[in-house]
Amino acid sequence: MTFFGGQRDGGRRHSTDKAADVYDWPVFTGPDTDQIKGELTKVGGPVDVEGGWFDAGDYLKFTHILAYVDTLMWAARRDGGPVADPRLRSEAEHGLKYLDKMWDGKSRTLYIQVGVGAGNAEGTFVGDHDIWRLPESDDSSKEKYIRNRPVFRAAPPGEPISPNLAGRTAAAFALAAQVEPDRRKARAWLDQAAEIYAMAKTTDVGPLVTSLPHAFYPESVWRDDMELGGAELALAAQRLGDPRAAQWLAQASHWAEEYIANDTGDTLNLYDVSALAHADLIRAGAAMKDALAADLKAQLEIGASRAAKDPFRAGARYDQFDSVPHAFGLAATSRLYRSVTGDRSYDAFGTQQRGWAFGANPWGVSFVQGVGDNSIACPHYQIANLTGRPATGAVVNGPNAASLFDDGLGGHFEEMAKCPADGVDRYEQFTGRGSRFVDDVRSWQASEPADDFAAIALYALTLMARD
Repeated sequence: MTFFGGQRDGGRRHSTDKAADVYDWPVFTGPDTDQIKGELTKVGGPVDVEGGWFDAGDYLKFTHILAYVDTLMWAARRDGGPVADPRLRSEAEHGLKYLDKMWDGKSRTLYIQVGVGAGNAEGTFVGDHDIWRLPESDDSSKEKYIRNRPVFRAAPPGEPISPNLAGRTAAAFALAAQVEPDRRKARAWLDQAAEIYAMAKTTDVGPLVTSLPHAFYPESVWRDDMELGGAELALAAQRLGDPRAAQWLAQASHWAEEYIANDTGDTLNLYDVSALAHADLIRAGAAMKDALAADLKAQLEIGASRAAKDPFRAGARYDQFDSVPHAFGLAATSRLYRSVTGDRSYDAFGTQQRGWAFGANPWGVSFVQGVGDNSIACPHYQIANLTGRPATGAVVNGPNAASLFDDGLGGHFEEMAKCPADGVDRYEQFTGRGSRFVDDVRSWQASEPADDFAAIALYALTLMARD
């Protein structure tokens, strides 16, 4: 929660977002690059996109990420009971206020991104990742798209929306409707969730929309998002006595069946929210409870089978991106599974995954800054690096494929404060099994924190605190 407080945007940070121009999607120089080809084309605005949270160690904002984060915050608020952090409500409301700005109900437009990652190939403008600085400086920047950040849409006004975006954004509003004590406000959130959910494009889907470029967040699965949105709508409707509850329960059940038939193989993380969707669909009274519980167990078995072969009992793969959030996702799933089945068989496994993230790993490092005896010291995080204040609560990617470091640690900026001061990789001797971890501000591959990492950690720890 402390980390999210520091990630808040607005006020002295990007006040120009209050009146931002809307642009057509950029053309990129290649499928795996964030460099833009040519100039941006303005198509609308101004729109108020102030607020929300910075996405990671940079200052971009993505609806795809923020909807996932806010969904987990409202779920933590709902499921945490007396152990839920008292700041959760305020922070979740901060996120929902921003999502409310991202959805223009009058024109039926969902805005998905504020800012561009890199400049263009011609060198006429720069992007967010090209400058190392504090966010307070952006309003007076000489760089046009740093000072006045462009906004992009999921689709033209009134056109169907990528189903992953529609499902998870609807879920955030519907979860708020489950928790909001003011029933009038809760009904308004439910109606807004219903509007967005109904905009989902579920035929001829094509490439999913996440970020620009898509390579930043290369999601390929969407039926889980539609299941999640439908399950949360059903639960909210049941709470409020809305007759549409049965309709949404049926839709969520359909997408759950489709997910189980087509998309299994991952575990709870930014790109697969089926574990939370399954658990909440069971709570909503789905007839397919046994199939949902079986798939939850199958996801846990993916991690448990890996852990059984690993000296440190890691359930996540640590030779690729997002090992730490996958570990927290498995920890959360162990408690979700218990909550809907009563089966405690995976409790110890979930606790092991939490322990792995906090230091019971080959490097002996806690991947959450400020937690544990040896937490990460040098995150790839501009605010902490330039102010000298620790990014307490920041959750980093953690170990990654060793090959990602073949060309060095990554970007170095003149303004970057050197960290560690001696420049020595203290963990080099532990590189192995195709994996490497580097605690260095330049090591974006391993040490960059992100909102989705912190959100799944928050949810997992909230569920486990109830033990």
